[in-house]
Amino acid sequence: MKMLKIVAFKLGEEEYGLDINHVQSIERINHFTRIPNAPIYVKGVINLRGNVNPIIDLRSMLNLGQAQYTEHSRVIITKYEDIELGLIVDQTSDVIDVAPEAIEMVSSSSFDSDYFGGIAKIEGRLIILLKLAELMKVSTD
Repeated sequence: MKMLKIVAFKLGEEEYGLDINHVQSIERINHFTRIPNAPIYVKGVINLRGNVNPIIDLRSMLNLGQAQYTEHSRVIITKYEDIELGLIVDQTSDVIDVAPEAIEMVSSSSFDSDYFGGIAKIEGRLIILLKLAELMKVSTD
């Protein structure tokens, strides 16, 4: 199997990762337009280079508490199939190559694994890999 390239980012003290093939860009948090009656984790929409993208607070969506936006906070613009979505994260770290043997699958009994595709163990770091397709399902329902 070939190496997986991920974009690593933080939510609180924990590190997470997304397949770089689904990442369009990483942006600073700018003004977004709120949407009435949207779920609490939907912060609004932004117009980015002519495309209107919904913005999701990933901390809120994963029940990790309310985010405090800082100068380190970023929006990761993702695309899966035809859907573009912005994910607010506390900060981005780096792009990492992950060997398939460095990924340990999670057992569904330990926590809700719908969003999680495994944990990458890299140089003493544990990076929780997210399944973008599952996040998209919830955010577009």
